[in-house]
Amino acid sequence: MKKNYYTFIGIDVSKEKLDYCIISNDTINSSPQFGIIGNTSKEINKFIASVKKKNINFEHVLFCLEHTGVYGMPLCYWLQSAEAHYWVVPALEIKRSKGIARGKSDKTDSRDIANYAITHEHELQLSKIPENDIVELRLLLAEREKLIKSIMIFGTTSENKNYLAKEVLKATLKNNNTTITFLKKQLKNIDKLIEEVINRNELFKHQNELLRSVPGIGQQTSVILIAYTHAFTLFKNHRQFACFAGVAPFEYSSGSSVRGRTRVSHLANIKIKTALNMAALSAKKYDQQIKLYYERKVQEGKNKMLVMNSIRCKVISRAFAVIKRDSKFVDVMKAVA
Repeated sequence: MKKNYYTFIGIDVSKEKLDYCIISNDTINSSPQFGIIGNTSKEINKFIASVKKKNINFEHVLFCLEHTGVYGMPLCYWLQSAEAHYWVVPALEIKRSKGIARGKSDKTDSRDIANYAITHEHELQLSKIPENDIVELRLLLAEREKLIKSIMIFGTTSENKNYLAKEVLKATLKNNNTTITFLKKQLKNIDKLIEEVINRNELFKHQNELLRSVPGIGQQTSVILIAYTHAFTLFKNHRQFACFAGVAPFEYSSGSSVRGRTRVSHLANIKIKTALNMAALSAKKYDQQIKLYYERKVQEGKNKMLVMNSIRCKVISRAFAVIKRDSKFVDVMKAVA
């Protein structure tokens, strides 16, 4: 997105405070304006009001901040309610754009964020807060992941059975089993809450039905796809999402001597990548078309992990296709048979 902005405000977000740096066209070659406000609704509202009072057109002001999870949400809510233009950027992207840097402070970070907004304005994609159901869905998925990890951790206690006496382990195992039982009960409650969110939102419910028709995509994978694509509005196509998930292959070469393997980037969303891996394994087992594809590629000498990654990409492609067509997946091989 390309838009003419004359004032850029970089904001470094932390739990207690917001450090800001204001750079305008007439101050790019002079001293920027720095300041600090509390990370509270009252302070943020006063700050936005003070910016509006300045002798500048608010339509030409761009706020830029790093993605810091819940700490940045109050600021985003107020910016959106004030109809301000703001851009939430991944912290790693801003860090890598700085090049070599010596030292670090919240003040210099706010200046770096403002400078990033200036130099990358041609790449601008204005941000907006997703609807409450998306936020709740992602929060519930995060809680679910914590519970699964906790169950796995507490489950390792049973490994002591083969090495320690029963009388030594008796009390510990009893307490451990009680804890695991409680955690599993909480996991079922979380799954119920997730199902309630899906069923009360007509769009989510419809998309979930479409996605579940794709071989390999189960309930959890479907929910993750809906949550992290913002109901398939955040990404233009399946290729962008594959890149975000960390399953898109990239060339690795330089000049005439460096010819590395085409491989996926280590920059990935692990939660989504794990879900896609499970979906790919399921598709390979139960979908005849995918199964034949896997066997053919392996017989051709292709690396098995490379073929599995291709299947992950196929799952993503099918997911985006059924949403775009607004119709369930059709198994061509079954239809022909």
